[in-house]
Amino acid sequence: MRVAILGDTHGLLDPRIADAVTRCDYALHAGDVGCASVLDQLRPRQGLVLGVRGNNDTVSKWPPGEEHILARLPEEAEIQLPGGTVLVVHGHHAGPVKSRHRRLRQKYSNARAIVYGHSHRRVCDTKTTPWVLNPGAAGRARTFGGPAFLILYATGRSWRVETRCFQPQGTGQISASFSSAPSRG
Repeated sequence: MRVAILGDTHGLLDPRIADAVTRCDYALHAGDVGCASVLDQLRPRQGLVLGVRGNNDTVSKWPPGEEHILARLPEEAEIQLPGGTVLVVHGHHAGPVKSRHRRLRQKYSNARAIVYGHSHRRVCDTKTTPWVLNPGAAGRARTFGGPAFLILYATGRSWRVETRCFQPQGTGQISASFSSAPSRG
C-alpha cells in the first residue's frame, strides 16, 4: 500500500506532486487545502482522497460557490491501513513547536502515525510510536526548499516513509531527497 501524504497547498498543488499521487493508492491532505480544485487534482489509484480542514480553510478564503465542499472537510480524520491507523489533523491546535509532538502523541496514542501540516516544515519523527509526520508544503507558499510530500509504504508487517522534495517551479531542475524510517513491528 502506497499512501501519498501532503498538505499546505493553499489553493495551488504542484503538478509534479499531482502526477506522483497517481502512482499511490490513497492520498491524505493535512489541511490548508485552499480550494476544491486541489482535491480534484489528487487522483490516487484507488480513488480515496482524505483531507482535513486547516486554519486557512474558511469560507472567506475559499472561492465563492465552494462552501459545500469546504463544509465536508472534517477537523480530523483517520484511515485504517495494513498494520495500523493513520490520524490526520492540520495541527494548528497542537500547541507550540517544542511540545507539539508530545501533545499529538498523547491525544492520538492509539494511532500508528499522526499526520499534520500547518508549519510547512517536513518532519518524519519515527523514533517513537505513534510516528509524527509533516509532509511540508505541496504548493508554492513557504515550501522551505521546494514543494514536498511523503509516501507511506504500509504492509501488515512494516511501515516505511519516503520524503520527496522538488525544486521550486521555474528552475528547470527536479531533485528528490529520500529518507526511510525503520519499520515498527
